[in-house]
Amino acid sequence: MKIAINKAHFPVTVLGPGRRIGIWVQGCSIGCKGCVSQDTWARDGSKEMTVAGLLSWCREVSAGQFDGITISGGEPFEQPKALHALLDGLHHWRSNAGMDFDILCYSGYPLATLQKKNADLLQKIDALIPEPFIASKPLTQAWRGSANQPLVLLSDRARARMQAYVDAPIDEQDKRIQTMIDGQRVWYVGIPGRGDMQALEQLCASRGLTFDSVSWRP
Repeated sequence: MKIAINKAHFPVTVLGPGRRIGIWVQGCSIGCKGCVSQDTWARDGSKEMTVAGLLSWCREVSAGQFDGITISGGEPFEQPKALHALLDGLHHWRSNAGMDFDILCYSGYPLATLQKKNADLLQKIDALIPEPFIASKPLTQAWRGSANQPLVLLSDRARARMQAYVDAPIDEQDKRIQTMIDGQRVWYVGIPGRGDMQALEQLCASRGLTFDSVSWRP
């Protein structure tokens, strides 16, 4: 089984509680206006890898020292068979190794749609952040890009770890963005505030650093 992946990173500390493995799938047909990850939209067969290879990377990079896994994109539920295989592999790893990491998944689809079409997949996820990103709605809560997006707790594990984040307002002191450098490319991970990426681009330009391309516009 193959899965199209845009990138994967460890540790991620801004998309869920604790130190996490972050996985971003490639491909999304929703195309929310104002999305900061437009580089994940296009279907791209060159970005496919085996689910087994991805799971092997997760085990190697984390050395078992992590708290959870966050799956984003792109749109994970547009690769349902691959997502099913990935979740089964994560459950097998968690059970066989006696671990207790949680699985948090993002989706741009409405919760009602996912409950109707992907109920089997939801049973394999601990927590879900669904609904499309709406740039006209404010950023008010942790890990979410717009106020219409709920944090849905689907397991006892998630309820024990994330209940306090369901309705809590965002703490402006919390770090919301991570920065990584990969050769000539700079990766930003997290939930930026409105205008943050444009402000960052302008600041860099004022210091002589220009971006050849960015993910937050075509």
